Amino acid sequence: MAQVPVQTIHRDPQLFYWILFPITIVMILTGILRHYATVLMSSAPKPLDLRSTREQRSLLHGISLRTNFHALSPRSFHSRRDVVITAYESGAYLKDPERKGQPPANPMTDPSSMDGMMGMMKNQMAMIIPNTLIMSWINAFFSGYVIMKLPFPLTIKFKSMLQAGVGTKDMDPRWMSSISWYFLCMFGLQSVFNFLLGNDNAASQMAQQMGQMGPQAPQMFGPGVDPNKQFLAEAENLAVIEHHSVLDGVEQRLLEGIRV
Repeated sequence: MAQVPVQTIHRDPQLFYWILFPITIVMILTGILRHYATVLMSSAPKPLDLRSTREQRSLLHGISLRTNFHALSPRSFHSRRDVVITAYESGAYLKDPERKGQPPANPMTDPSSMDGMMGMMKNQMAMIIPNTLIMSWINAFFSGYVIMKLPFPLTIKFKSMLQAGVGTKDMDPRWMSSISWYFLCMFGLQSVFNFLLGNDNAASQMAQQMGQMGPQAPQMFGPGVDPNKQFLAEAENLAVIEHHSVLDGVEQRLLEGIRV
């Protein structure tokens, strides 16, 4: 049986230094500049007024009661639940009680919502523009180059991910192209940015935003959200709770532990 010949590729070793290092350094410097540009463009959040703060904290109070009801005695839980449900259903905690039952206001007419959307747009532009320029630079100068070979075996499924921009079918999947190294740096330099800039940096925010591109849970507080519906939904959640305490039967459990 004839043996399959080992694939041999003659590659200039200088490509490793003149392509891999420049791309890596440019990606790190761009991430640092992006972080400080985001810091300079960001504006301080406006403080909430008293009514808005009370509305949000009241809803969080009901959620906390529903989550930690087992730590309360039956009498304490039922008294707290009755007070909270009555207030939720009557709209006592609403910021604008006169708008109860009406559809939420258009977020485009809310100045606070516009400020939040402008901040998100600035962050998106700070992410998109540098990545577009770097991608164009790599396509112009380093497109089609194979720069390194990974020291561990890979399956054929990794070929499309590691050899982007290289139109070959029979090349070993362990070989990596320059464009693939760019994408690897984009997602793999997170720990470097955390070390240099701290956990709260622009690269971390970009990773979080990309991770949230799938199905999202509805926002608790935000533009277009009806607080009255949230209060009523939370009142229903509290009303159907069957209370039990962590102290139920504690004497019997203690005696059983002593007997053992």
